[in-house]
Amino acid sequence: MAARRVAVTGAGVVSPLGTTLEEFHRALCDARPGIRRLPDELAQPSGVQVGAPVDWNPLPLFKEAEAANLDRATQFALAAAGQAVAASGLEIASERGGVYWGTGLGGAHTLEAAYKQVYGAREWRLRPLTVPMVMSNAAGSNVAVRHGLRGPFANFATACSSSAMALGEAMRVIQAGRADAMIAGGSEALLTPGTLAAWQALRTLAPADAANAAASCKPFDKRRQGLVLGEGAAAFVLEDESRARARGAPILALLTGYGNSCDAVHLSRPDRDGQIRAMREALAESALAPEAIGYINAHAATAVGDVVEAEAINAVFGGVAARVPVSSTKSLHGHLLGGAGALEFAAALLPLLHGWLPPTAFLEQPDPACRLRHVPLRAERADAPRAVMSNSFAFGGSNVVLVAERA
Repeated sequence: MAARRVAVTGAGVVSPLGTTLEEFHRALCDARPGIRRLPDELAQPSGVQVGAPVDWNPLPLFKEAEAANLDRATQFALAAAGQAVAASGLEIASERGGVYWGTGLGGAHTLEAAYKQVYGAREWRLRPLTVPMVMSNAAGSNVAVRHGLRGPFANFATACSSSAMALGEAMRVIQAGRADAMIAGGSEALLTPGTLAAWQALRTLAPADAANAAASCKPFDKRRQGLVLGEGAAAFVLEDESRARARGAPILALLTGYGNSCDAVHLSRPDRDGQIRAMREALAESALAPEAIGYINAHAATAVGDVVEAEAINAVFGGVAARVPVSSTKSLHGHLLGGAGALEFAAALLPLLHGWLPPTAFLEQPDPACRLRHVPLRAERADAPRAVMSNSFAFGGSNVVLVAERA
């Protein structure tokens, strides 16, 4: 029996560019950056000057007492998942529905507050819910509780590929007939002094651009100096296509390809061959030739990583690589780490849904070592492509590639 096809019937976003999918897509079309200077309480102790925070007030969505017992990353997850379920129109509560979620570090805000209390104030009496707020599966578990999902559950923590892996594995659960519908996505909220200081020590973060703080992240530009960290969440309702069509559901796209490989070379240095394997696997699973891909959302944002990814794309796409539009939307929303794959998958849906190619903002001086068909500076109008690809290449050598097709 042929594997079931998987439809995306709902999407929700909480991001530095807006707190709905529509706001997020509009900001991408307008090349409106979410990167800005961080407040002194973050910048001074960490030494990190720029980030991409979410303008967030939880009280319209949560009662004050409830919000106090949910880490910021979990609040983002519940908001994005709620949007996705509402958009899908699906009565999802059942044993045939589940949650696959991705995050890098879980409740970082709660954990840092606990450390400050214990090691700073020497106050050892912590809040009773510290552990369930901190644990990395807290966001996905809260989503499952909120929507009554008693089917398959998993939490993925594979650094920057976490939420892309959650989407790919959720697709396979539905294909295998183990669930009819899944909420899949990821969230991250790591803009805390301690986390920023740790990333600063790794020497991968970009300094503030002297002329324009919003332009601090410049993927594929020869002036690029590193990542800018962001926060947020993206969630999707994935559903058996025949079931979705039978109930007249809105179908945003079909998730048809998933590639998953490990470099097994180095914990932080990207590997061209590992990325090639993941892209080829995603294309093979979707049964698409490279020329069917009309847009690639690249993982890019670092000096070394951009060159390696460009080489991998050229190796996979060969003679058609010069015609496939590529951009990195991290230039606008920053790097969401564990939530990056899901948010960038949402960005990759823009060409399928609205016929716009999202840009690599601030790409004024393309690096000649990154030979790609860039979408520089601003969004481009284009005929809706047949399919798009989204790349997520993580520390630890975890490579995940997703392919989505026009419904």
